Amino acid sequence: MLDFLFSGWGAFWMTLFMLVPFAAVFYYVIWRKSVVDPSPEATARSKISRVEVGWLALVLVVFVGVNLASLKYMPTLKSAHAATTRTDIQNVDLTATSWSYDMSSRRIEVGRPVRFSGRSGDTMHGFAVYHPDGRVLFTMMLMPGLSKPTSLIHTFSEPGKYKVRCLEYCGVAHHAMRDEIVVVAAS
Repeated sequence: MLDFLFSGWGAFWMTLFMLVPFAAVFYYVIWRKSVVDPSPEATARSKISRVEVGWLALVLVVFVGVNLASLKYMPTLKSAHAATTRTDIQNVDLTATSWSYDMSSRRIEVGRPVRFSGRSGDTMHGFAVYHPDGRVLFTMMLMPGLSKPTSLIHTFSEPGKYKVRCLEYCGVAHHAMRDEIVVVAAS
């Protein structure tokens, strides 16, 4: 329902919605204590006004509410949910080496979860998958020397050609490290 709040411009406006009121109150308090009344506070520390209690309660409710609402968008939780509820997961093993990806499959079905398990053969690499419209769907960091591969489960919802790019600088030909995944309609 609120998917737009946690991606792209929705996330930007949500950040501003949360940041601007807090910044305004912070500026007001600093201005008041530095310009209007720079003397030490005369109110006893044990007395907290209703405004302060209300403000703290609002901050707590908004902060906790936004964080709880965003949990379902975390890739680790999405992966854990898919791993425990689905049995038809397609596995794609990949190895990144200086300036290419070796993938076990580049053809994926829409609606079927895919477990990407990646390793690096030489240096730090990224594995970022872009939607055909240019949005980053997810990214993985591939580090050399790990005993287990980096793993993430993602379910593609639309067919198309999805670009893959490295987002970790890996050397002089880093800009050319790209690949493609083809997502096809379910058969």
